[in-house]
Amino acid sequence: MSIRVRFMVLIGVLSLLATLGISVASYKFSVNNAMTEARDKGKLVFNFLESARLHFKKVQRPRILELAGPGQRVPVELKSGFALTRGVWEEFEKKVPDYAFKQATPSPLNPANKADSDDMKIINIFRSNPDLQSTEGLITRKGEPYYYFAHPIHVGQSCLRCHGDPARAPGWLKKQYGSKEGYNWKAGQVASAYVVYVPLKKPLQQARKSAVNLVLIGMACILVFMLVIWFFFSRYIIKPVTMLEKRATEISLGKNLGEPIRTPSQDEIGSLARSVDRLRISVEKLLQRLRS
Repeated sequence: MSIRVRFMVLIGVLSLLATLGISVASYKFSVNNAMTEARDKGKLVFNFLESARLHFKKVQRPRILELAGPGQRVPVELKSGFALTRGVWEEFEKKVPDYAFKQATPSPLNPANKADSDDMKIINIFRSNPDLQSTEGLITRKGEPYYYFAHPIHVGQSCLRCHGDPARAPGWLKKQYGSKEGYNWKAGQVASAYVVYVPLKKPLQQARKSAVNLVLIGMACILVFMLVIWFFFSRYIIKPVTMLEKRATEISLGKNLGEPIRTPSQDEIGSLARSVDRLRISVEKLLQRLRS
């Protein structure tokens, strides 16, 4: 294998390794950015829903009950924080369909709030850590990656009016939701969790696509780079070295001794050419002496 080929192989391998390393680093950087962006967006949505629920609980619901008067039946849609956040989310979901929100409850009145296996993992985190106020992280949901934010809902005494003993629950409530699900909650228990799921599929796909594009661009740049090196190596190194090798062979055979070796190069190859030319002159003079 010639020096030129070995040099090109070395440059190609090192360049490819550098491109792959940069691509991997870029992919990890893009994934981290996607995670950070998902976390920020999810946290914003979660805080908005939580703020809406707290405002309803502190301001709107007391006012509604006050205006309705004692003993008056108020529709659950007007006095339930669950109903409020569900309604807000249904409107939000029309504009951002990729996100998911769940008022995940193992035993809900509204079947739409029924906790699935993924929701139960989060609820069990809160049940195992009663003092935990929130949790977040990565989760695979229906085969897709999501970043989630969750907040526990503890059962208060006021909740037991509707979610306690079904025999004591309002008749209209049982008529609307039945008497099997959503009852027998215990005060202080983590009955459910508000969970916002932020999709990561598209950001991760984009990160992979960016990494692949970077590899392809890098390989194209390597090809151009190697062609430039090949031209430079051939013109400025291989060609003059080959010429010097030919002239050195001629000098060793006593041929073309009167033909000087000229090169404008001032680098190491130029120095070598001048040394060979001095050798030519020395051999030429020596042969002339021998002939005389």
